[in-house]
Amino acid sequence: MTVQWEGKTRGGAAGNGVFVFLLKYIGLKAAYGLLVLVAPYFVLFSPKAREPMYFYFHRILGFNPLKSFFYLFKNNYVFGQVLIDKVALMAGLNSRFTFEFEGEEFLHQMAADKGGFIVGSHMGNWEIAGHLLKRIKAKVHIVMLESEHEKIKTMLDEVMTQKSMHIIPIKEDLSHLFAIREAMEKNELIAIHGDRFLPGSKTVTMNLMGHEADFPAGPFSLAIKYNKPMTFISAIRKPKLHYHFYASSPKTYPSQRASFELSLNSALSDYTLFLTKTIRQHPEQWFNYYYFWK
Repeated sequence: MTVQWEGKTRGGAAGNGVFVFLLKYIGLKAAYGLLVLVAPYFVLFSPKAREPMYFYFHRILGFNPLKSFFYLFKNNYVFGQVLIDKVALMAGLNSRFTFEFEGEEFLHQMAADKGGFIVGSHMGNWEIAGHLLKRIKAKVHIVMLESEHEKIKTMLDEVMTQKSMHIIPIKEDLSHLFAIREAMEKNELIAIHGDRFLPGSKTVTMNLMGHEADFPAGPFSLAIKYNKPMTFISAIRKPKLHYHFYASSPKTYPSQRASFELSLNSALSDYTLFLTKTIRQHPEQWFNYYYFWK
């Protein structure tokens, strides 16, 4: 039983490499066609990912067994589409996607003012959300786990046509904290996940969808510490190669020491409310393939 995230994300370098090949030489439809075989394989032969997702659909969302099993296939298929879309867009291999931007003005506002934190999740397509941030006229630093992405990043570096994002890798020596501080001193933007953490990290237990789950304190604590606003974002996949990008109204939480814990809980409460709304609207686009809830 996978009781917590192990620091790795599904869809590694080999899988992305296959999709790059298909996109280059066969096309987008062929890459999607491959998913008809891949999605059932993961549902049937990958219990490590299947069991936590069945728990999510059946126990957390309350779907009956048949509906939960159907959503397992739907979830895996959409996840494959998201991976293909990520590679296609980051590599500049296809321009047939369309986008809807809701709340983009909030990001421009943050960029023109004092910078801040853009907090995402593993709902929808986080990588595409990051890629779309190039529309913002400010330097955006994407914080990601070094060991999780270095191989994928190497592969993408060979095909990417635009490199407008700056990566801050999370390292054991904590040097990423100095890079984040420097970015905050320059009033720049930090994009970071708010729904995953490594073993040993400080966490806060919150209610999500009526059940308790642990969330990392780090992203929210840093925003409070530097007295910077936070916005929560999602990039949800829609039919016909369309993405809906959404950013919430930015909010700054009091940074005084006496009220720090209250601010931390308030920020996480707002974040979980944002997640709850997104999950209810798009339950199939939850991509945390481990037992997220306690």
